[in-house]
Amino acid sequence: MELNFGIVEGLPDEEQRQLKELKYIYDYHRTTNRKKRRYYNGKITLQEVNLGIALPYGIRRLQIGCSWGAKTVDVLASRSMFDGFVTENGTKSEHMDAIMRRNHLIAEYNKAVKEELKYGCAFAAVSGKEKNARVRFYSPHCAAASWDAAEGRIKCGFAFEDDRRDESDITWSPEHVNFYTETAIWVLDREGGHWHATEYPHKFGEPLMVALTWDATNDKPFGQSRLKEPVRRLIEGYVRTVANATIGLEFATSPQKYLLGITDEQYDVLIDNKFKQYVGSVLLGTTNPETGEKPSFGQLTQGNIEPHVQMLRMLATQYSAATGLAVTDVGVVNDANPTSSEAIIAQSQTLILMAEQLNRTNGDALYRIGKMALAIELGSTPGELPDNEKEIIAHFKNPAMPSVASTTDAALKIATAREGFAQTDIFLEMIGFDQADIRRIRAQEQRAKGSNILTEEFDDENIDESMGAVHNQNVQNQPESGGSNAGVGA
Repeated sequence: MELNFGIVEGLPDEEQRQLKELKYIYDYHRTTNRKKRRYYNGKITLQEVNLGIALPYGIRRLQIGCSWGAKTVDVLASRSMFDGFVTENGTKSEHMDAIMRRNHLIAEYNKAVKEELKYGCAFAAVSGKEKNARVRFYSPHCAAASWDAAEGRIKCGFAFEDDRRDESDITWSPEHVNFYTETAIWVLDREGGHWHATEYPHKFGEPLMVALTWDATNDKPFGQSRLKEPVRRLIEGYVRTVANATIGLEFATSPQKYLLGITDEQYDVLIDNKFKQYVGSVLLGTTNPETGEKPSFGQLTQGNIEPHVQMLRMLATQYSAATGLAVTDVGVVNDANPTSSEAIIAQSQTLILMAEQLNRTNGDALYRIGKMALAIELGSTPGELPDNEKEIIAHFKNPAMPSVASTTDAALKIATAREGFAQTDIFLEMIGFDQADIRRIRAQEQRAKGSNILTEEFDDENIDESMGAVHNQNVQNQPESGGSNAGVGA
């Protein structure tokens, strides 16, 4: 893939300089990013791992699958479960909910967090117009940015807007690029080999582009990949060991045999039919007429695959320590594996702490993304947002992923100690209901409450009517007071 902007028509000199710097950053990291993606996909060749001792040069094309790289990223990403935004007072923001539905933010975040862990960072950019805010996530394969250390944010960045092509297409280059600066979004389009820019100014005071970073430091503000060099070396060790074990198993399946004291003619026959002699049930031979010796048959000791298994266990233990994964996540079963739920949680504690760190850093990035998107949606700037919309919070589910039984027990204990907690949505979430179930429960409760109110009103009306009828009947049956007195007097 080639990327060459040259001189962009309509782009000022300062923006031209920034764009040139971004192209250099993109080109500098492109080779390393490709390698990380190969290790994530498990595409490691034997030529990369061969020490030149045990693995023959002729089998360098043998492919050994390894899912350790994907596990390193996916297991941690699966514990970062973005669940939407809530306002500071704990309610939902209707405008933010509309933005989330329009941009499929939860699903897109699930993709972006894998790219973030794979490469060290991912990017989110905001665009659109009033009542139509758009949020898109980008991989470092199609975006780049420079860092402003003084402000602690992106200084400028670009992202490809074309549909991504297969990486094997080295002749492809983008034709539509969004260039984000502190004052505008520049849309760069290529026509006939020449680039021209269209400016869309804004008053946000920062680029409408935010970085989601994993394990960032002062030296590496855009984070570090989960597939760092030491981790990749352990993956190479796995591929090398499995290749050696595969070759050893081939020799164990067809053990080395030998015949001594045979004639030249017998030797030629055996050489021409090696496989037939191996699978034959009877091996025949005559005395060597030149030496008088009888052929002697023997078999070399078969190789043992156990050393390879022990090496895999050692590599798995080192990999677990380097990545925070449980040993079972890398496919090794031994006597040290946990047998209870408490032991499993204890073994996953490092990964849970990593997920909490990931949620904290991504929560801050999502907060900034959400404020920008809200400002575009409402036709204002982040500083001018209403108080009830300004302080949004990104909500994540518990990365420990406790069982429903344990969370239900905790919810019931909290409900007994805190009055009214059992009527909240959080209580329903803790006992295992998702948002769809909670909405159905609330709706049916409202319908049932409405039905009860109507029933009570109907019953009250019937009681009033019945009491009125009884009263009228009593009045009709009561004798007139004047006639009764006359009768008595008479």
